[in-house]
Amino acid sequence: MDITTMTSREFNRDTSGAKRAARRGPVYITDRGRAAHVLLSIEQYEQLSGAGASIAQMLALPGAEDVDFEAPRLGSFWRASDLS
Repeated sequence: MDITTMTSREFNRDTSGAKRAARRGPVYITDRGRAAHVLLSIEQYEQLSGAGASIAQMLALPGAEDVDFEAPRLGSFWRASDLS
């Protein structure tokens, strides 16, 4: 994975080049010498954010066994209907 750094001015001048670079790895966009934004491909973003992952994939992640979860009792989800 390549990491590319470009200034805001370079990004504005060569957006298509930034998109090509983002296919190879993250593109850091600087503003006055400091990193201000990161451009990622959609695949990299989804991998990072977990978007599109199934519950089985999320539960298989390292550390998932440390998540405290207590299922609510069924009675708290429903109540009798008033049909009168």
